[in-house]
Amino acid sequence: MTTADPAQLEAQGKQAFEHKNFIQAADFFQQAAQSYTAGRAGLQAAEMMNNASVALLQAGKAEEALKAAWNTDEIFANANDTKRQAMALGNQAAALEALSRYDEAIQKYEQSAELFAQINEGDLRAMVMKSAAAIKLKTGKITDSAFKMMGSLDAKDNPNFFERILRFFMRFIK
Repeated sequence: MTTADPAQLEAQGKQAFEHKNFIQAADFFQQAAQSYTAGRAGLQAAEMMNNASVALLQAGKAEEALKAAWNTDEIFANANDTKRQAMALGNQAAALEALSRYDEAIQKYEQSAELFAQINEGDLRAMVMKSAAAIKLKTGKITDSAFKMMGSLDAKDNPNFFERILRFFMRFIK
């Protein structure tokens, strides 16, 4: 167990991530999580494990990324932190997708999207719905994918020009 300040470890992790040193970033985030846990700051520990998950996924370590983020959504749910709960589910989904566990990934993305909808986070909801739609498209579930994409476009608060055109044309297949 480290005696370093968890906030300092977090800052070092963010710096390493910005420099694309993903393995080092994950290590700093995991050390920060241990320090926060030792100090009973469970929400911060869960946040650091999610940061580590993102860094590990960027480093191509999907299995480790999944382990880092696993069950962190429950910690946030118990604290009524819906946004971070949804983000944790999204991190788990991304790792599952990288592991080609598509059905599980879709389920996590959809749970994440539901939570984002509850707290009116339209852009974040759109992002995870697009990810679910992309998996469905990749796995040949075209019709379902089209409806997911439509939902993601409707969820976006400020669609760009292309997204507005796509939304217009997607209305004809409803």
